[in-house]
Amino acid sequence: MFQDLDMFRLSSAMAAHAGQRQGVIAQNIANADTPGYKARDISPFADIVRGEGLSVLRATRPRHLDAPDGRISTARVREEHVANSPNGNSVGLEEEMLRAVEVRRQHDRALAIYRNGLSILRTSLGRG
Repeated sequence: MFQDLDMFRLSSAMAAHAGQRQGVIAQNIANADTPGYKARDISPFADIVRGEGLSVLRATRPRHLDAPDGRISTARVREEHVANSPNGNSVGLEEEMLRAVEVRRQHDRALAIYRNGLSILRTSLGRG
């Protein structure tokens, strides 16, 4: 019954994706006044689960990049195409703040899934 615990792997990946996306959003906010800076975002988590929106790094030796099979997938950062300000900057602080709230919700959802999975596991073991 407990040989394959994909729920934990998926929730961990979901939380890691939210962390990566939060970092990109923070870079966008930090560069809100930088002339010519283009706003960026990471592909949605659903695309990554389907295998779309990934760039694959190649490891040069065993266990390089902590990849068991020598390959590791990361989310691809893409530029957002929105209206530019007069200085060529495409960052909108309001949109970035809304994205930050969305990412926070995604991270909280991932942690809730992980916590509930642990609760179910403990209950099934009689320790709940």
